[in-house]
Amino acid sequence: MAQESGINALGQFQLTTGFGAFGKAIEFTNSNQMMLLAAVIVTSLFVIALRQRALVPGRMQGLAEISYEFVHNMVLDTIGEEGKRFFPFIFTLFAFILIGNILGLFPYFFAFTSHIAITGALALFVFALSTLVGFWYHGIGFLKFFSPPGVPGWLLPLLIPIEIVSFLSRPISLSVRLFANITAGHVMWEVFAGFMLMLVSGLGAVGVVAAIIPLGLNIALTALEFLVAFLQAYVFAILTCLYLHDAIHMH
Repeated sequence: MAQESGINALGQFQLTTGFGAFGKAIEFTNSNQMMLLAAVIVTSLFVIALRQRALVPGRMQGLAEISYEFVHNMVLDTIGEEGKRFFPFIFTLFAFILIGNILGLFPYFFAFTSHIAITGALALFVFALSTLVGFWYHGIGFLKFFSPPGVPGWLLPLLIPIEIVSFLSRPISLSVRLFANITAGHVMWEVFAGFMLMLVSGLGAVGVVAAIIPLGLNIALTALEFLVAFLQAYVFAILTCLYLHDAIHMH
């Protein structure tokens, strides 16, 4: 129905070739292209911002320092002093997802965080890292994670399978949360934009007036999507911290 009426809300998520013929030869997609761009932007921003290291920071240096302090405090508050060794990874993860989310909001850019393959790969990496950290700190004793202290013995046959399933579902919930929120926002954006075009083309002058409503909704949605871009990067980072906290401190 949506495609018949001229609205193809899912077309924006289609993978295409990036970098022309060269990209086609190496199967380099627009998603890969945007991930590379996000990595370049993150690296360039902090290299340029921190190049002078002024005592009185300018705007870019101030933004870089605020971002650093924000994530640093989040890591320490969630994981503790042991989290300092994981700060570079969590900060990079947060910045990469945030820039990727924001890039996807601009016309002709591709939101790579709207693909479950990307968010799933990031979530699996976080899951594998937290699991390895758990065994690194506690050895085989990490298996006690699935048997919380103070639980009556007769409850363990029921509780342990539940804990295992909950643990194994972490990468699913982590990846789906980011993927679903970014995808939903972009779909609504496309639908409202399609409504505007349909009203204008179908009703003429009356349609121009009527199109003010979906236009206003799209403007409000745009502001909301910038907020969502930050919140989803934050949620991904804070959950990573929580998983590492569990691995280190065993609940």
